[in-house]
Amino acid sequence: MERFQNEQEIEAVVAGFESCTTGVDDFSHLDHLTVAVWYLRDSTPEEAFQKMCVGLLRFLDHHGVGRAKYDEALTMKWIRLIHQSIEAYPSLSLFEVTNLVVDRFAGSRL
Repeated sequence: MERFQNEQEIEAVVAGFESCTTGVDDFSHLDHLTVAVWYLRDSTPEEAFQKMCVGLLRFLDHHGVGRAKYDEALTMKWIRLIHQSIEAYPSLSLFEVTNLVVDRFAGSRL
């Protein structure tokens, strides 16, 4: 699995997602995890969940993917799980915690 080498790589994933310049087939599970960590870094889980919901629906709409692919309950479960991981390591930087989350959940599906 590919790890991030710096925070600029993390920012690029988020920017591609938010601007919808990342292709729908190129937005991986690892990218989902990365965006969730980014949103949780300065937000409550509820705020991060709202940002993720809005972003995912915009992304799906932009790429012409039906909204049926979106699962709100699953998104909330991931946000909570990732938040717990971040809370367990409060001294880690964004770069470190993103790699930790990616390593921990790369192969996981809820």
